[in-house]
Amino acid sequence: MARYDVLVVDDEKDFRDIIVKKLEKRDLKCDSAPDGATALEMVKAKKYDVVLLDVKMPGMDGIEALREIKKIEPMVEVVMLTGHASVESGINGIKYGAFDYLMKPMDMDPLMEKLDAAYERKRIQQDKIEMAQIKKDMALPG
Repeated sequence: MARYDVLVVDDEKDFRDIIVKKLEKRDLKCDSAPDGATALEMVKAKKYDVVLLDVKMPGMDGIEALREIKKIEPMVEVVMLTGHASVESGINGIKYGAFDYLMKPMDMDPLMEKLDAAYERKRIQQDKIEMAQIKKDMALPG
């Protein structure tokens, strides 16, 4: 049973395929998208827990994709991937609601720690919302 669902968004096919394989070996359910526009369609169609999103992509860049993903699915946590030249973009992503960012290339352990932490934050937020809803439902006269 997969621990949680991840969407990997990166225009580099080889990188995307390797990351997906490695994450699936660690019991995560993974889908992948080659660009921001495809990622938005996928986020509309399915609930993901965490999106791993490259900053530098042709067409819609990672920051633009992040902003749109958050409009569609505010609860999803996003971890930005950035190269040395675009660290500023990673930091910028946090301003727009990204959970955190990682420098490419990265080792699997720090990646898993970030993804797990992002998922944990999402789970805690969802629990709070569900508890608030239960309390609200219990307070309604029925």
